[in-house]
Amino acid sequence: MPRKKSATLTEAELRLMDVIWEKGAATVAEVAEALPKDLGLAYNSVLTTLRILEEKGYLRHTKPEEARAFVYSAVVGRDEAGRNAVRYLVSRFFRNSPELLVLNLLEDEELSARELQRIRNLIAEEGQ
Repeated sequence: MPRKKSATLTEAELRLMDVIWEKGAATVAEVAEALPKDLGLAYNSVLTTLRILEEKGYLRHTKPEEARAFVYSAVVGRDEAGRNAVRYLVSRFFRNSPELLVLNLLEDEELSARELQRIRNLIAEEGQ
């Protein structure tokens, strides 16, 4: 039975999207070349993941007239993908409450005083 498609990006998908976002557009070979060598990803693995990303609506491909390879480009930008991930996180772990997410962040002991102050400043600006 096929796995249910997720609207969010897996770690492997995000790695490939990072390459596309950085380059603007790329062929499968260019994406594979840009990935860290220690991952050892084969061309076919990269191609399969790019096709999955296209099915999810994150990428599209074109074939330039005189080229042999498809060129993949992002349909969804990095910021929009981040917002999608946060929405998923809020719905999955915080009962659809952005407030619970923010409270969780503010209570996080690993945030620096500077990060906490920046969050508070942003919240104060929104309230004005």
